[in-house]
Amino acid sequence: MTFLGYTFWYDRDRFGRADRYLVGVPSGQAVVRFRAAVRRVVTTSRGQVPLPALIRQVNRMLRGWGAYVSFGYPRRAYRQVNAYVVTRLTKHAKRRSQRPCRPPAGLSWHTYLTTQLGLELL
Repeated sequence: MTFLGYTFWYDRDRFGRADRYLVGVPSGQAVVRFRAAVRRVVTTSRGQVPLPALIRQVNRMLRGWGAYVSFGYPRRAYRQVNAYVVTRLTKHAKRRSQRPCRPPAGLSWHTYLTTQLGLELL
């Protein structure tokens, strides 16, 4: 059953007891909608926005969505969203101008975005 961005079901006990418990995870549709919201913010028409300002806006979105879907078992949804955000920001930084942005020597894009530009992942 899907309700308010979560998918719920009853699962059996991990230890073999006869008990069943309610499991809640962020629904796939909620992840798709959040990715669409990130896509609307990190788009080619926002190329003039400075990268730190764009990352601050994405951080605000990530904190809000992460707080909402923190109930249950959100780890898989967090991984999907984090991978999407890093990929989207990397592509955006590479296409910003005639001289694309590059991370300093010895740093990956993930490390550059999180440590030097301040991207806060879930």
